[in-house]
Amino acid sequence: MPVTSEAASTWTGSLMEGSGTVAFSSSNLGTFPINWKARSEGSDTTTTPEELIAAAHASCFSMALSHALAENGTPPERVNTTASVTFKPGVGITGSHLNVNATVPNLTPEAFQEIAAGAKTGCPVSQALAGIEITLEATLA
Repeated sequence: MPVTSEAASTWTGSLMEGSGTVAFSSSNLGTFPINWKARSEGSDTTTTPEELIAAAHASCFSMALSHALAENGTPPERVNTTASVTFKPGVGITGSHLNVNATVPNLTPEAFQEIAAGAKTGCPVSQALAGIEITLEATLA
């Protein structure tokens, strides 16, 4: 049975001077501010579409890797993933870099690399981002 997830955004004003908010239907955390300056210059206090994509990619990859490791008979104790999504104004989203560190008993580093590469390819968010370069850095703890 398919599941549909929602987020809603409101924007006022022009691209350069305007601002807006984004909210998630599953969250009681309220709204998060968005604006062009944060998107084009970076910000520690305002989210961006790329940060939201990075959150989706990191969480999806962690789930895909955890599943693949369990199917291999080597379930992880812990998987920590950071996704870094790059945006170039005037160009768009150019890449996503996955950096994962996992604790997996009884698994060789070589087998971990192979399973992590498969999880990168099989992750539904990676598949949705097929138009950009996706790189992976995977290490065992």
